[in-house]
Amino acid sequence: MSESFAAGRVAVITGGASGIGRAAGRRAAQAGMKIVLVDVNAAKLAATATELGGVVGTGNVRAEVVDVADPAAMVALAQSVEAGWGAPTLLMNNAAFFVAGGAGGILDPIENWERTFAINVLGPVNGVQAFLPGMLRAERPGVIVNTGSKQGLTNPPGNPAYNTSKAAVNAYTQNLARDLREREGSQVSAHLLIPGWTTTGEAEHRPGAWLPEQVVGYMEAAIARDEFFILCPDEETPNSVDHKRIFWNAMDIIDKRPALSRWHPAWKERFAEFMKRDLK
Repeated sequence: MSESFAAGRVAVITGGASGIGRAAGRRAAQAGMKIVLVDVNAAKLAATATELGGVVGTGNVRAEVVDVADPAAMVALAQSVEAGWGAPTLLMNNAAFFVAGGAGGILDPIENWERTFAINVLGPVNGVQAFLPGMLRAERPGVIVNTGSKQGLTNPPGNPAYNTSKAAVNAYTQNLARDLREREGSQVSAHLLIPGWTTTGEAEHRPGAWLPEQVVGYMEAAIARDEFFILCPDEETPNSVDHKRIFWNAMDIIDKRPALSRWHPAWKERFAEFMKRDLK
């Protein structure tokens, strides 16, 4: 899947003004691609577009202030991009919404749930609905990357709205991958990016976290190997630890344990002992 970052091709990246999206844009610029950056933060978007234009030429970068939760706006964007540049070979549905420090929990305000799902779940759906038809018509290799989260796999307490939305992205992207795999004539593949601890936004980089550029580099290599689950490590948590956490969580169903037993007082010590062993 070398088409993920290929010279002369088109990359559409949502949440492209900062963090992992910006890092993906930088990689696309280095490859000599035409780049469509999509975000709702106009100031950051303009700054990133200017930066990338200095690498690949201002005429090869489009900065689009579009809310991914608006399906009509996403369809209009796809029509405009295809009319000018053709269908993308890389569609990265990366925009995300996260609220911390609010009421929290199951009784978080419904507005938080609605906005979280509108961006985190329907954002990727809208991106695929808008751009996939053109990617299929182009009859050439293409890549769709949806950004998930480890919280959608292991479901840690603290932010159920975000966890649930990212679990939905996991389920949706698996269905998308199966559809594309079985669709006659399709040369488009789907992949689920699952970042580890990553310095994003304006946060200060802390030892142990990965930089967004490391995530994108890991993603590119995984796509080249045609991997669906792109489970990123970081400097504190290797894949072996994530594998055990994911396995334990899945075994809650098989062993009829309490929900999220990893955090249940009666199972805390057993989980700690399990984590000391190697998976077999």
